[in-house]
Amino acid sequence: MAKPIVAIVGRPNVGKSQLFNRLAGKRLSIVEDTPGVTRDRLYADSDWRGRDFTVIDTGGIEPSNDNEILQFMRLQAETAISHADVIILITDLRTGVTAADQDVASMLLRSGKPIVLAVNKCDKPGDPPAEFYEFYNLGLGEPFGISALHGYGVGELLDAAYEHFPAADEEEEDDERIRVALIGKPNVGKSSLLNRVLGEERVIVSNVAGTTRDSVDAAVDNAHGKFTFIDTAGIRKKSKVDEKIEKFSVMRSLLAVERADVCVIMIDATEGVTEQDTKVAGEAHNAGKACIIVVNKWDLVEKDGSTMKEYTLRVREGLAYMPYAPVLFISAQTGQRVDKLFALIHEVYEQNHMRIPTGRLNAILAEATARVQPPTDKGRRLRIFYMTQASTCPPTFVCFCNDARLFHFSYQRYLENQIREVFGLTGTPVRMVVRERGDKE
Repeated sequence: MAKPIVAIVGRPNVGKSQLFNRLAGKRLSIVEDTPGVTRDRLYADSDWRGRDFTVIDTGGIEPSNDNEILQFMRLQAETAISHADVIILITDLRTGVTAADQDVASMLLRSGKPIVLAVNKCDKPGDPPAEFYEFYNLGLGEPFGISALHGYGVGELLDAAYEHFPAADEEEEDDERIRVALIGKPNVGKSSLLNRVLGEERVIVSNVAGTTRDSVDAAVDNAHGKFTFIDTAGIRKKSKVDEKIEKFSVMRSLLAVERADVCVIMIDATEGVTEQDTKVAGEAHNAGKACIIVVNKWDLVEKDGSTMKEYTLRVREGLAYMPYAPVLFISAQTGQRVDKLFALIHEVYEQNHMRIPTGRLNAILAEATARVQPPTDKGRRLRIFYMTQASTCPPTFVCFCNDARLFHFSYQRYLENQIREVFGLTGTPVRMVVRERGDKE
């Protein structure tokens, strides 16, 4: 189920990161009095009144500032706004309503998204001071006085945001569709593949990196099933792609990965696996998503009898941490092998959701430990008592043993390979959790 998304925005140095850390329950975002410390968007999971949601911290918005870094931060904030279900606008009681606050409020009103106004640094409980009431002038309805530092008023603020969450039954209706995120660096052919899948020119395609400005969700119903394809937004910039813009494309992929069931990682066949590709693919791998590696523009590569085999080896080398992901060579331009993508999507989706009975798992464990003895250290041998599957998406297995320190990573990898040998688990990462007997489950 896709979680509601709450974006925290505002001008610099009003306490966005402090509120983000409070909602995240830990210090993920740097808090500093210097404006502009938060430059990239940060994401964290939180919950309120029984609903899980994703909260985004953004860099401060300065609408009229020409500074290159601040412009970049504004782009990041705009991206968060475009994805959000609810926007929390943070202002500062001590400085009052500023021209920048009014500009940001106007920008948010144009977005058409639900907005909850928070007046931060109301650090004393009780009735707010007289200057609090000037924030009504922003035209965003009732402001909520909060102290992100001390936690005052945050519950009422979240209650207001909660009222704008999508209804749970709407999310359940969407659950019957497989959500597929097309991720990759700019100009790799994401929009071309989406148009090919849709059979129409729904998305603008251009050689200029960053043509796609917003994420595009497209429902696809065909003989293969029901899907929602997410074409991840590119970079809103017409000039050359530089290091900051490359970084921006990674950040824009994060939310698409969060929402997706399956991530299609697109590689440009004419360039091979780049450092940027490894970063984007790493986000999907770390999130435990089902993954397919799609090498696009295959029609532009000169081939002989072993080209595909050699190229696959290079892809495996570049993305060595995800050997489980199938590799598909396509041309979105000509349609070559695009029809094979749907069968792969179904396969990796089902593998990511696979649940293995405990009895079968422990039969595999017994065979594996008999074949290769568990490691020892200073005369003490690792004993694995039993294994069970704790969850899916990705399949996560818990091993109970006598001493977790003896459970070397290489032996975990060996057991994972034994499980994959029997059950496949194609296209999905596997998590192994080691616990000593007596630990709380």
